Amino acid sequence: MGVLVDGKMDMSKKASHILGCIKRSVASRSREVILPLYSALVRPHLESCVQLWSSQHKKDMELLEWVQRRAIKMVRCIEHLSSEEKLRELGLFSLEKRRLWGNLIVVFQYLKGAYKKDGEYLFSKACCDGTRGNGFKLREGRFRMNIRKKFFILRVVKHWNGLLREAVGAPSLETFKARLDRALSNPV
Repeated sequence: MGVLVDGKMDMSKKASHILGCIKRSVASRSREVILPLYSALVRPHLESCVQLWSSQHKKDMELLEWVQRRAIKMVRCIEHLSSEEKLRELGLFSLEKRRLWGNLIVVFQYLKGAYKKDGEYLFSKACCDGTRGNGFKLREGRFRMNIRKKFFILRVVKHWNGLLREAVGAPSLETFKARLDRALSNPV
């Protein structure tokens, strides 16, 4: 895959150091300055290889979210808002939603044939035609060991099956992304 993984998995530490450099070296705290710097320099470290490792430990996920909260606190004129309102005002998702967004895009690409040679039968479609809502439902596998429930294939099936038919039936990736943005921005 071209990914190097070490035992430390210290993405939050690296991202936090970069954020500290931005805070010390940039005088402006406007949205137009901080948001592009965060998106280009910090967020890639927070989202590095999330489909591969996708932390299941609450402590690790909270560390990553803490770095993002630190970044959005730097933006002036929105200090009075809560963290969720700040994210909405800046047009950002929480990192948990970003991970889900990325996972669902990978599923869409796979089902549209983008990864045929990488895994012939990665997902199995639900056999019954009487599904309500989403007509492209996937079947959840059953495993005896709980550790398998954290695998990518099982993590995304419930979320995929919860999407509306208009999203999963999108003709192109761009259309799917736009519809997915709308679906994830509305609290369900």
